[in-house]
Amino acid sequence: MSFQAYLANIQAKTGKSPADFRALAKKKGFTRQGQLATDVKAGAIVRWLKDDFHLGHGHAMAIVALLKGTKCDDSA
Repeated sequence: MSFQAYLANIQAKTGKSPADFRALAKKKGFTRQGQLATDVKAGAIVRWLKDDFHLGHGHAMAIVALLKGTKCDDSA
């Protein structure tokens, strides 16, 4: 599955776009100045996404990659 397909599936399941997840992560203190905060571990983000949005591990890790900037969504 492509990264874009992961993001599309996440949006279909949660109703949240990549931009929404960026904004929510900023509110939670996971990101600062558009970058993943150095003191934040991927596991904390994965737990948040699993608990609050019922995402599976792979989909949660796609959001982690998005927040880290290792992957980009084409719509941003």
